[in-house]
Amino acid sequence: MARPIWFFLQHFAFFMFLNVIVAYASRPHGSHRPHQEPSYLKFVVNATDFPSEDYYDYIIVGGGTAGCPLAATLSSRFRVLVIERGGIAYGNRNLMTKEGFLATLMDVNSFDSPTQAFTSEDGVPNVRGRILGGSSAINAGFYSRADEDFYRKTSVNWDFRMVNESYEWVEKAIVFRPELRTWQSAVRDGLLQAGVDPYNGFSFDHVVGTKIGGSTFDTLGRRHSAADLFKYAKPVNVKVVTHANVERILVGSSMPSAVSRQSAMGVVFRDRIGMYHHALLREHGEVILSAGAIGSPQLLLLSGIGPRPYLSSWGIPVAHHLPYVGQYLYDNPRNGISIVPPIPLEHSLIQVVGITESGAYIEAASNVIPFASPARSVFIRTPSAPLYLTVATLMEKTVGPASAGSLRLASTDVKVNPIVRFNYFSNPVDVQRCVNGTRMIGDILRTRSMEDFKFQGWFGSKDFRFVGPALPVDQSNYEEMADFCRRTVSTIWHYHGGCIMGKVVDADFRVIGIDAIRVVDGSTFGISPGTNPQATLMMLGRYVGLKMMKDRKDYKMID
Repeated sequence: MARPIWFFLQHFAFFMFLNVIVAYASRPHGSHRPHQEPSYLKFVVNATDFPSEDYYDYIIVGGGTAGCPLAATLSSRFRVLVIERGGIAYGNRNLMTKEGFLATLMDVNSFDSPTQAFTSEDGVPNVRGRILGGSSAINAGFYSRADEDFYRKTSVNWDFRMVNESYEWVEKAIVFRPELRTWQSAVRDGLLQAGVDPYNGFSFDHVVGTKIGGSTFDTLGRRHSAADLFKYAKPVNVKVVTHANVERILVGSSMPSAVSRQSAMGVVFRDRIGMYHHALLREHGEVILSAGAIGSPQLLLLSGIGPRPYLSSWGIPVAHHLPYVGQYLYDNPRNGISIVPPIPLEHSLIQVVGITESGAYIEAASNVIPFASPARSVFIRTPSAPLYLTVATLMEKTVGPASAGSLRLASTDVKVNPIVRFNYFSNPVDVQRCVNGTRMIGDILRTRSMEDFKFQGWFGSKDFRFVGPALPVDQSNYEEMADFCRRTVSTIWHYHGGCIMGKVVDADFRVIGIDAIRVVDGSTFGISPGTNPQATLMMLGRYVGLKMMKDRKDYKMID
């Protein structure tokens, strides 16, 4: 359905604002304290320096949110290779500070930017992480453990003692308690005044009510990502190769017999100058895909693992028929409002969350944007110092979601984004949840904690100054609220699925029907874990690594 012209004008204006952010965030700021050089740089190499052939116990494709902790864990006993298509975040101010969050999302190119942009067939812009640390190196830093429903709806036989120990392993290294300032404090109070109770204080756990979650930004505003979990790695056993694009998994027969199964033998990848390299498996080794909900199903398809008729239509030799690769792809809708307040606010990313029982999570952010006049005027003197505009946002994330989409190839070149459709709000359950969430935003805006963010109008009235669409006036009208959800939908970057458990991988994350390949990332999820997935993904990397080592305890260790 065609969208009205104001929709495009609104988004054009929004992107113009973000262009200003990019220009601002790209400037050096003398007050920023640099990170100490991370220890993992000792075992990170550019792909051009990798030999043409080498052997490993485990080859992990994707140094992202799950791949880094998985590699760090396995390296305690095995020789591990991590292959990352991007570079490293260290030294990039936009990546290393919360002020650079929006600039990182917008400052993209087709080749090597830390974020790779794509737009789904639904017309919603989105991004993928292309950096060591994956999405944990570009996200808003919020950290909160999974909800109980997530564990119930997966077919994993979870060892909850190990789950908790894995979370704690992550939290001890890279998670901090945030300091609430003006906007986040007001949102916390507004949630409680609107009835999102009880108040649970600071907690990593998923609990109904209002809480302060953890943050991967420390007290100085510096980012810590999954890459920093390499502090736990055994350096002599791990190598991380950057700027390397894996083109396919090498698959062959596991033994020369009529009943043999196909098995992974390694991967082939190219470096930045186009040279090929082969990473091959040692005995009992495995290839593990941790390339995310876009990259993992894409690589399976390019390797000939997927629906036979579809692969044949691309001329890809079929290694293993697996019909559901790329199916059951999900993205949680994000809807909300943004205001320009009459008082200055600080930069704040997500720190407070309202966990409702009506299918929505409420979160907030505020950003300080330098504002420049579009043209010089003879009547206005250009100020010597920049002017700033504050934008404060309230948003809701739809739980689940229930609406499912799919992924298909756009090219046989792995560097080209696949074609993605999420089918936002195709299931009426998601519409109802969004209406519940946006109504809650309306309730929060009517609380006394929001009064300071209104402008004084004529005759003593006070109201908000909205950037973009405001909520419908009649929020009791379901159809108007549902229309608001559909026409203002955007992403919260929590997409998942495409290698769904039970259809593409089994309960041990092994690819069904083929040996020596696992998928360990969010592509195996059929539901987003709680308010924000990064905590669960980092836990998952650690957890699966521990389980794999337990399963291999009788095998020969590293030579």
